[in-house]
Amino acid sequence: MTEAPARLVAVPVRHYGRWISAVLVLTALAAVVYAFSRAAIDYGTTRRFLTADVIVSGAWHTLLISVLAQAMGIALGVVFAVMRLSKNPVNTSVSWFYIWLFRGTPVLVQLLIWYNLALVFPTMFGHPTSDVMTPFLAALLGLGINEGAYMAEIVRAGIGSVDDGQTEAAHSLGLTPGQTLRRVVLPQAMRVIIPPTGNEFINMLKTSSLAFTIQYAELLNGAVRVYTNNLQVIELLFTVSIWYLLLTSVFSFGQYFLERRFARGAQRELPATPLSRLVANLRTRPRA
Repeated sequence: MTEAPARLVAVPVRHYGRWISAVLVLTALAAVVYAFSRAAIDYGTTRRFLTADVIVSGAWHTLLISVLAQAMGIALGVVFAVMRLSKNPVNTSVSWFYIWLFRGTPVLVQLLIWYNLALVFPTMFGHPTSDVMTPFLAALLGLGINEGAYMAEIVRAGIGSVDDGQTEAAHSLGLTPGQTLRRVVLPQAMRVIIPPTGNEFINMLKTSSLAFTIQYAELLNGAVRVYTNNLQVIELLFTVSIWYLLLTSVFSFGQYFLERRFARGAQRELPATPLSRLVANLRTRPRA
């Protein structure tokens, strides 16, 4: 008589290290919260200036310069990416030099050069350079041209991700190289281009704060003008931080759904949202 096979009993694995690390993290977080709650900070001032005219106006100017500079960067990025992929050695060399120059020097230095251009070019287009090169224009050129160097590499990577057979098929149908790029290559490359472009724009929102050094009336500049008078430096910097967190959160949310839209043709199912992933993890977690 044969013995019945032993039953396999699932024994849940207890991850004690996870609980210990969670306790340590929560303890450190509680210590930080307690320290700031006891610090000599007037949080009422932080809340009060969230809707102050100078701060709201600065947030609007931050958004404006970020959108325009990013649009310029995207346009320049497409142009120089195509030049970099060109078989013309002159175009390739010029594109390489542009990317090398503007990626290799700090954004702050570039902003200061544009703003102080009047020191070496007294006139421009028949007008004093100091009148032409306003803080807004200097910020736009400094941020936009610098961003174009990064976008050129992003677009180049996106174009390179499209199979060469797509280009050959388009040429066999009689499409010109320009039509092939616009109608076949770039639409497929968007799946690769969109995610880093969204990250670049979110980074642009924060990088635009450097424009306060050239007197552009963005968010940080407004806060500096306020705390220069009332001397509540930390309170105003917290106000600015809240605004930056708000702006980046809104655009991060939009970036997520934009990526989902362009990913529809690349995978069978749309990626889950962060909330749905959390719910799924809670449902599938083994119980003791």
